[in-house]
Amino acid sequence: MLYYALVFFVIALIAGVLGFGGIAGASAGIAQILFFLFLAFLVISLVVGLIRRV
Repeated sequence: MLYYALVFFVIALIAGVLGFGGIAGASAGIAQILFFLFLAFLVISLVVGLIRRV
């Protein structure tokens, strides 16, 4: 999932350099959503792992 966030980030950078502001904004927004979704899954898995140990 983090891979897709990085792909959309690179697409946003390339589109921004080429002057496609709308595409760059949309790709950056998707990358940001995927990144925070990945962080939420990471926190959930860490909490579940700690609960299972106890």
